[in-house]
Amino acid sequence: MPPPTPLPAAASASSDRQYLLERVGEAAVVQVYADAFRDLPLREKTLVWHLGQAAIAGRDIFYDQRYIHNLEMRDMLEALVPHASAIDADTWTAIEQYTKLFWINTGPYNNLTARKFVLGCTPEAFAEAARAAARGGATFPLRAGETIDALVARLEPLLFDAAVDPTVTSKTPPPGADILAASANNLYVGVRMADLDLFREEHPLNSRLVKGGGRLEEEVYRIGGRYDAQIREIVRHLEAAIPYATEPMARALRALIVFYTTGCEADRQAYDIAWVQDKASPVDTINGFVEVYLDARSIKGAWEALVFYVNQEKTHQIQTIAANAQWFEDHMPWDPRYRRSGAQGVTANAIDIVIETGESGPITPVGINLPNDQAIRELHGSKSVSLSNVIEAYEKSIIPELRSEFSWTDDETARAVKWSAFAGELATNMHEVIGHGSGRVAERLNGNPQAALKEQFSAIEESRADLVALYFLPDRRLVELGLVAEADHDDVVRAEYEGYARNALAQLRRVREGTQIEEDHMRNRQMIVRWLMANSTAIAERTRDGKTYYVMTDPVAFREGVARLLAAVQRIKGEGDYAAALALWAAAGISIGLGILFWAGLVGAGLQLGWQAARVNINDPADCLAKFRSNRVIGWLLFAGIIAGHLA
Repeated sequence: MPPPTPLPAAASASSDRQYLLERVGEAAVVQVYADAFRDLPLREKTLVWHLGQAAIAGRDIFYDQRYIHNLEMRDMLEALVPHASAIDADTWTAIEQYTKLFWINTGPYNNLTARKFVLGCTPEAFAEAARAAARGGATFPLRAGETIDALVARLEPLLFDAAVDPTVTSKTPPPGADILAASANNLYVGVRMADLDLFREEHPLNSRLVKGGGRLEEEVYRIGGRYDAQIREIVRHLEAAIPYATEPMARALRALIVFYTTGCEADRQAYDIAWVQDKASPVDTINGFVEVYLDARSIKGAWEALVFYVNQEKTHQIQTIAANAQWFEDHMPWDPRYRRSGAQGVTANAIDIVIETGESGPITPVGINLPNDQAIRELHGSKSVSLSNVIEAYEKSIIPELRSEFSWTDDETARAVKWSAFAGELATNMHEVIGHGSGRVAERLNGNPQAALKEQFSAIEESRADLVALYFLPDRRLVELGLVAEADHDDVVRAEYEGYARNALAQLRRVREGTQIEEDHMRNRQMIVRWLMANSTAIAERTRDGKTYYVMTDPVAFREGVARLLAAVQRIKGEGDYAAALALWAAAGISIGLGILFWAGLVGAGLQLGWQAARVNINDPADCLAKFRSNRVIGWLLFAGIIAGHLA
């Protein structure tokens, strides 16, 4: 593939370049720029291309892991897309929105709420759309002898019935329900938690568990096993990349190929170690079964791939934090027995993403610390990356109203505008490097706290990393290291603490249905804010003009509360205290109050739906918000809709 046409210098530096491309329901499609790619040597550009092809080759693995019907549903939808002109306009509008959300979320489940979303037209209209597309030559995923009408009828409950497979990952199911049976993902077939009491998995990260004939079987993800065709294609591109890689990176790629070939846990560990030991390659990749958020047990790895290069201009901050990892470890506010001595090499870089697929794309993280294997972290260290161009795109695409609407004072809004990007990136870097990269666990856990903490592990670990960042943000050590100017330090801390409190309310605009939070990052942030509200004077809930606000009132109390909570969370992880983890989330981190959900949903609906009834300009968020708030009829209609959704 030829290199992309270089952007003019003025375009790459332009402050008016486009970031927010489109809104689709509650989702935003944002442009990410990788300007420095054009300056890479040809050898590194070629390496990026081969690694990118490997990332694309494995994309359908995650589609299949996320939902067993995903690939067939996608084929059905994509067969319709080229024939939009032949489909009734209203029907096509509904199909188009659903298809875009399907692509964005890798299936019919909202990435944050884990709840199923459905098509907005009638089954009859959808069937007619399929027939119209067929007349135009569309090819559908028909089974042997199946007609188009039969196909539509078979897929109807998947596309239209929210009660069929309602939740992709259910870590907080209804009373008496099993977390595996209540989860619609394709990591388990016919398996319940009780089936695993005496079962020892040989391939815990990279297998699907299937129960049949009264016995459990591991379908291993490897060449010759499950996903054979996709993994062979991944390996082919990885092999093509090796001649263009640095020698340390080539060793890691060879180790990854061995793991893909055997699927053995020992070979996975060997790959993780080789990847961590590659500390200086300017281009790198993450490729494989990595994060465990999709699994209600927090054991099975979802497939993902990222290809990136180091952003040399932005790397200073994260590398400074990494270079001082032992200082931070020594000053953690938790019991010294959980502190790690001789912190092993934390390799840290700011990076620019070129491609992300699987669980990491198109919905992307902003920071990563790997490997997740606690034993390897403690013995060999870890690698942390801050996704600079993703953070930039996220910050540039936020509409101002989302800050001002939830801020208690104009000063809070002004601090957010001035400092939120800087404070957020600094907090993200500390979250990844000294958050995920810190601490140790009791020897009896054998470096595997996941097994003890089960479905609570991921939320506990994300909470721990967030709390580490929040705890050290006010520390004068950051000024001494040159990471924050002394004159700005207080404002940076206030901006981050205010934003953290505000976000616990603002993020609820994304929860349009139900009162349960399943996504681990959202659960973590809700828990921290609610714990601080209940156990300190750091955050106050205030109302004004019928609206609820979370107001950070005391940064000193905020940090003191964070220290107490962090010590407790580290103890839970360090001891694998499952009962304490359950109690923590039950008290603060799961259910949402209806009043809070109503207000957050109302604002979200106003920003994203109100223009239809108010006849406002969809491209002018300020106009959307102003006219929505002035139109009581719309407000009451949306109120009724939200309450009806709760009662349904």
